[in-house]
This record gives sequence, C-alpha cells and structure tokens, in this order.
Amino acid sequence: MPGIDAQKRKKLSGYDFYREVLGSPKYVVAPMVDQSELAWRRLSRRYGAQLVYTPMINAKMFADGIRTKYRQVNFDIENGEEGGPEDRPLIVQFAANDPEKLLIAAKLVQPHCDAVDINLGCPQDIARRGHYGSYLQEEWDLIYKLINILHRELDVPVTAKFRVFPTVEKTVEYAKMLESAGAQILTCHGRTRDQRGSKTGLADWDKIRAVKQAVSVPVFANGNILFYSDIEKCLEATGADAIMSAEGNLYNPAVFSPPPSQSDSSSSTWNLISPTGLHPPHTELAMEYLIIVKQQKTATSLSAVKGHLFKLMRPALVRETDLRDQLGRVRSEKGKENDVWEKYEGIVNAMHERMLRDAKAAEGQTSEQLIKIDPATGLEILPHWLAQPYFRPAAVMKEATEKADEISTKAVEALVAHSHEELEHQQEPSCGIEDSEESISPSKRTLSDRTPEPDELAKKAKLDSDLIPATS
Repeated sequence: MPGIDAQKRKKLSGYDFYREVLGSPKYVVAPMVDQSELAWRRLSRRYGAQLVYTPMINAKMFADGIRTKYRQVNFDIENGEEGGPEDRPLIVQFAANDPEKLLIAAKLVQPHCDAVDINLGCPQDIARRGHYGSYLQEEWDLIYKLINILHRELDVPVTAKFRVFPTVEKTVEYAKMLESAGAQILTCHGRTRDQRGSKTGLADWDKIRAVKQAVSVPVFANGNILFYSDIEKCLEATGADAIMSAEGNLYNPAVFSPPPSQSDSSSSTWNLISPTGLHPPHTELAMEYLIIVKQQKTATSLSAVKGHLFKLMRPALVRETDLRDQLGRVRSEKGKENDVWEKYEGIVNAMHERMLRDAKAAEGQTSEQLIKIDPATGLEILPHWLAQPYFRPAAVMKEATEKADEISTKAVEALVAHSHEELEHQQEPSCGIEDSEESISPSKRTLSDRTPEPDELAKKAKLDSDLIPATS
C-alpha cells in the first residue's frame, strides 16, 4: 500500500516522494474541518480516492496538549487506526503561525502520516482574527520559516496548500517562495482570498497552470470539480499532477469513479448511468458510511455524521422535509449515545424506502427523460435518489455562469455548497455556534478553500483564540 512504508525509507522529496511514497495519486480528497475524518476517508478510498488529508488541526493546541481530548478528537493515535495501514497514504494538515509550536505538533504525527501540510488558504474572518491561513499571505518571511523548519527537522516531507493572488505574476512568485522554503508538493486553489461566499466565482485554472510551469515540485489543482468528467479537463487545462476535490467529494464520494459501462446489465432507474461519472443512490452511500462509523474503534463526532448525511441526501431532503426536520433535531443525550445512531439509521432507512418508491415509479423512462439540464449552467440534474453535486440557483450565479462560457468546462465549483447553508443550519442548530466567539448566522457564513466548510465555521472558530495573535 502506498505510503505505509514511508518511515522505513530515506526522506524523499518532490517527484520521488510523489511517486515512490504516495504512489503517484491523481485523485485527492481535500482537508475539510469535521468532514474529512477517518470514516469519510475510508469511504472515499472505496470509491477511488488515492490520497486523503485530515481535517485542519490547530498546531498550538495539538502541541500544548492542554485540552486532554483535543489530540484524541483531532488525530487519535492511541487507537492505531488513524494513519494505520487502511488510512494511507495520508497527509496531516495544520493551521499555524508559530514555527516552534508547529514543529512540536508535526513531530507528534509524523510516525503516522506521509507528509505534513500547512494551511495557507483559509479566507474566513476567523482566520484573519486568529492570524493563519490566507491571512499570512503578506508575511512571506513567517511562511518561509513555517515551511522551512518542518523541511529541516521532520522525517517526512512538508507540503503547502494556498490560494492565488489577483495577478499571475504575484502568484508565481509566491509559489516559488513556498518551493524554496522546502514545500515538496504545492496545492494551488485557483481562487483569491476575496473569492468567498457570494463572491466565490470560478477558480482560475490559468493561474494554476502558471504555477505548475514555474515550479519543479508536484502541483495539485483545487477548484471547479463537480463531476468525474471534469477531472481530465482540469488536468489538461492546468497540467497539474493531481486534482483535489472538496465539495464534489462531500456530495458524492464516488466523484473519482468513472461511469459504468453502457452495456452494464445492472443499469436501471435506481442505478442510472450518467456520462458524467458514477452516481450511486445516496442512501446506499449513507448506509455504507454509517456502517464504517460504527465498526471502527476511532470515534466520529456526531456533528460530522450529521453534516455528511445532510450533504449526501440533499437532493431528497429538499423534498422529504419531514425527514430533513428529523435529521436536524437529532441530539445526543448523556448516557444514551447509542440512541443517536439508531435515529440516524432510522432516518436513512426511511429515506431509502422512499427513494426506492420514486425510482420504481420512474421505471420505463429513458436516461434522457430522467436527467435534466439546468438552463442557467448547462449542468446535469440527476434524479433525486442519486448522489450529485449541488450548485447555486441561477440568480446567485450570474457572474459565475458568464465566466463559465469563457472556460471550456462544466466544472463550476463556485456553484457548490453555499445555498445549502440555510437548509443545514436551520435544521442543525447543534453545530457549535454557541461555542464560538460570536454567533455567525448563515447569511454571514462564507465559503473557504475547504478549510473549513461553511457549515463547519462555528466549530473552527474555537481554534481562533488559541492561535498566537499577530505581532506588531
């Protein structure tokens, strides 16, 4: 298995590391707060993911170990599953602004991963207040130190995930600096720090291509991946070595899987074949995910499970509002934790029966009749029992759809994961908003570069006060 023997080899760099340790992955799952946890990583690997990242971890809190459960919750070394044989290759991501604290945290996880990644892309206001992510973009000396100390002191490589600048020239200069500091893989998210929320827009593949051409280390492209059919378009347009998916993976963990053969005799309205890729029934994916959660020793947070179920079953939850409301009301009571899993399973099973009913009612219809085309975006809308990406209504997406005509791709990641905020947060009041420094309403919650998801923002706010503030 790629990655698992990394600690037995000498420390490799660049393409040697990419090929010999990671196994030349093309399909990468992004770091996602409270969403790229172990159970989800396992599910994603079953459907084609070749490399996965952990959720972002606060380096200072992990290094200090003041909160005894923080390490266990964020990277459970004790149980031996995270970073174990079934969880490799694996890259652990940290948010940091203190090189020494970052090094301490990274040394704790290096025996259990193949590389350590530094988050240089989060554009949220909490990242600004906490002084990390994309809000380090102007402090090149600090960024250099963060990368270089890991490059010099770790037994595994260091990588970096970043956002582009408004100009190609500044973006390329920045990427070269990251490489010179010691980053062995660069993940380039083709959006600027200001491209978030309603201003998200399309990722700029031209800037990613410029970065790829300017550096000598592998480059992962992040942005504009909705369907499997978008992957080759992105690789061809950017020249990148791999693509990283976030929202596309959350709504359909089979986003890395090609469509079944048209001659597949199992094709039916339930398992409809689409040229855009593999789109399994979402209730089957949800059931599979819950089985993984229950069978592994490593605990999965209830908020992560609820978030995944909302996203997976979103096409049906907008119709089956009673089940949507039930899912939103699920709570954990002390001493009755097992009851929560029964509630989740009950909701998924009820949805499964309804989806089977609807698929049966649609028997006899052709693929052309069942698969609709959104008039504003030109993107496929699949039957509501199938896993599929979610994109914004046309009124919200005017800018993005105009730009889409200029870019030869249907991949509009800008469409993803914004409008669903109101649905999920109105039905999911236990997401931890009450624990953050301020109550962030859905209308204020905006899209990050995948650290974190909008509906994970309140949880991530807890990191803010523990990161060292900017120095004058």
